[in-house]
Amino acid sequence: LSREFNAVVVEHHLKWAPMCVAEPGPCPGGEPSNRLGRYDFHHADAIVDWAIKYNMKVKGHVLAWHVTSPGNLLEEMTPQQVKEELRRHIFTTMGHFYGRIKTWDVVNEALAPDGTLADNVFLRKLGPGYIEQCFRWAHQADPEAILLYNDNKVEGMNGPNARKADAFYQLLADLKRRNVPIHGCGLQAHINAAGTGKNRPPTPRMVKNQIHRIGKLGLTVNISEMDVRVSQLPPNLRQVAQRQIYRDIIAAALTESCFDGIWTWGFTDRHTWVTHFYYDDEPLLFDDEYMRKEAYYGLREALSSIAPGGVVGAGVPLYQDEDVDGNTWGHLWIQGEPESENQQLIDVGGEAKPDWELESEEASSYQLM
Repeated sequence: LSREFNAVVVEHHLKWAPMCVAEPGPCPGGEPSNRLGRYDFHHADAIVDWAIKYNMKVKGHVLAWHVTSPGNLLEEMTPQQVKEELRRHIFTTMGHFYGRIKTWDVVNEALAPDGTLADNVFLRKLGPGYIEQCFRWAHQADPEAILLYNDNKVEGMNGPNARKADAFYQLLADLKRRNVPIHGCGLQAHINAAGTGKNRPPTPRMVKNQIHRIGKLGLTVNISEMDVRVSQLPPNLRQVAQRQIYRDIIAAALTESCFDGIWTWGFTDRHTWVTHFYYDDEPLLFDDEYMRKEAYYGLREALSSIAPGGVVGAGVPLYQDEDVDGNTWGHLWIQGEPESENQQLIDVGGEAKPDWELESEEASSYQLM
């Protein structure tokens, strides 16, 4: 890790429920904690301190996300109690890591798949202003911290999820108009190479255009959780597709001056959330034996495009979706649309479940069929 990367994001153990309810240290009787004020920072501390030892930057993920908040406890509270608990959580967590973690994902996945606000416990108890309030609390807790909003399926302007991508941009623009202390955003980039409909991979042009318009708001943009699922492609196309997606998406992103980082959601296929939520796959840069894959070299080529002697954009089509020979981007592996249009299953207004969970359910229904 310290040889190949210069930054770490804590994938799970900085989330609210894992620190307070699901995975705290020993409790009397061995039962899970139901006291929101009881924190166990042991696992997160170990990761953060290791990264700092090796001069790596750390991003905190995440202060407010309904999926990994102790929802069963919050649902029983009054709005005022939820407000106080959320404020205390932000101050407690940021205070514990003050000076060690200087960049935070403040709010995660507040948008439903159709671009409306997700019907979650924070929206029901506090109203739509909870997003702004979380950023203001985070700024109060650490005025020097870089504060980010993070979401999924928002990577491509005028792409497969255009409505949500537009809503993401409008949410950021609205926060900026109200002088909310937000400094940037993350595009998750959990990509399914075999996806169709709303799950189709965005093209480099779409990603570049989305980053460009967000940058004009005065915000930075990062690819925040990238992995590329390939197991639903024919075996001979998997590494071809994965290498091209990592290479071309990042090369396109690097052409925008506001783009400031790439974070992958794990680094080895041996340990990936994809296996737990979808199916067996190989979505990352290193295989399950920790050996470099074609995807690794594709990403390295993209990074080389901005190094001395490199060619910015790395020859990727940036202003159209076809190359100089007229081939559509990804033509070697991109999948055709199915005859039956089941993709509308994930276009649900105000849905509280995130896109990745709905997509997982959809994948399971296809397997059962």
